Amino acid sequence: MKTNNEIIHSVELNELQSTLELLDVELTRLSNKLADFENTLRYHLEDEIILTQELTILYKNQKQAKKEKRKEQKRRGKNYKESTEVISIKKNQTIDEKNDAVEKEKKKLYRETMLQIHPDKFSIKSEQMDIATQITTNLITIYKTGSLEELQEYCLAIIEKNEIPVKYKETTLTIDAASKEKSLKKRIKKKEEEIEKIKNKHLYKVLMTYKNPLTFVDELKAYYKDRIAKLKKRTRYKYDSFL
Repeated sequence: MKTNNEIIHSVELNELQSTLELLDVELTRLSNKLADFENTLRYHLEDEIILTQELTILYKNQKQAKKEKRKEQKRRGKNYKESTEVISIKKNQTIDEKNDAVEKEKKKLYRETMLQIHPDKFSIKSEQMDIATQITTNLITIYKTGSLEELQEYCLAIIEKNEIPVKYKETTLTIDAASKEKSLKKRIKKKEEEIEKIKNKHLYKVLMTYKNPLTFVDELKAYYKDRIAKLKKRTRYKYDSFL
């Protein structure tokens, strides 16, 4: 027969468990709501997002190439003359070698994956465009030179890493109520922090404070238009897409 203390602890644990379950439901609701809004924005800004990421990588590649040339010039001495050739990426350099159906599938997969690389891309902070530089560079390289199977494998790895939530394994709790209580409180705190993190996101604030959240698309289009114009100028870029 349970003592009064055991009964009290049992009630407290049940309350903590209920709180945890409610927080889990709220976190799922907010995450889904934000994800739906992000997908809507991606739909309206697909071309701008992809072109910005492509140009960013092109700009970084050009800067790196110029840096290497300066090193080579320094190594050779004053008589070394730097080539005036404009650095560029050949447009569709491998398309003639591929079956049209395969190429269309690769392009579709590439674009879909490119849109998933920057989960916080809509915060209008230009420095965040550099977060996934290496992932984007690899994606572009595989898209241009790799097989469909290689692209599928790489894209799957990206999606699994960025889109599928980490599923924490439940640990076996000790029998005593104190340990269970400590574990539940820790998990509750974590859920609360995750919820607060979502609410502090700029996109969530837009969603909750704008009379019509979709007007944010106009702000983003203006941002991307300015960003793309600057990148085109820096890279001497002439095409709407270099891939």
